[in-house]
Amino acid sequence: MTVRWLLSAVLTSLLGMPSMQVNAQDDTAGIVADPCATEKTPEQVPAGQWATYILARDFGKLCQYRPQNAQLTKQGESPRVVFMGDSITEFWGKQDPSFFTDGKVDRGISGQTTSQMLLRFRQDVIELHPQAVHIMAGTNDVAGNTGPVTLGQVEGNIASMAELAKAHGIAVILASIPPAARFPWRPALQPVDNIKALNAWIRDYAARNDLTYVDYYGAMATPQGGMKEGLAGDGVHPTLKGYKVMEPLAETAIKDASP
Repeated sequence: MTVRWLLSAVLTSLLGMPSMQVNAQDDTAGIVADPCATEKTPEQVPAGQWATYILARDFGKLCQYRPQNAQLTKQGESPRVVFMGDSITEFWGKQDPSFFTDGKVDRGISGQTTSQMLLRFRQDVIELHPQAVHIMAGTNDVAGNTGPVTLGQVEGNIASMAELAKAHGIAVILASIPPAARFPWRPALQPVDNIKALNAWIRDYAARNDLTYVDYYGAMATPQGGMKEGLAGDGVHPTLKGYKVMEPLAETAIKDASP
């Protein structure tokens, strides 16, 4: 039994995904020179098995931005602001690439929870030596994308990212979790109360630690805690109109966080 098979079996049990057998010659394990060199692409994995494969093979998805990070380092460029987040951040760069200019770089990865972001925080933020980091995280923890967690665990992951950034002289912008009344991929969940609780903690933590807080939730939420009409196609991921609501708030936060 290989380590890869065991991890796949565990993820299958936790997430209800189909198991996947990996050929022995592809089953690299332990310390290697370049784990990304043997990582498959979604097209190389049998249909329906990509999520199981990538969570077992590269839980934090450290390979995703490694080439872009290497290019920045080679050019001797340090970003002004790194945007760390999940799909809401990743899709921001795709919906409105013009926003990610003037030293702003997007390091969002779809589906990620705070534990995955913390795992890649050194590579995708600290080692880029930005002036500031914009952290928007928690949606997928509420959704349970990598299993059940407590609010305290999510808060701890966000606090750890903020503390790491501060220790390296990087200004911290903590963003509220945008509103969502339901998750299309987890329709049975009722996320409003947990999102509100996490946002209250993020706001208070930022205030206690002299960090910049940006409130997207207040600008985008209905009284019931869902997304205002037209700001998100699926109730979670902003449309271009939604990002246009967020952008001036983000720019103000960046100015406030600047030395």
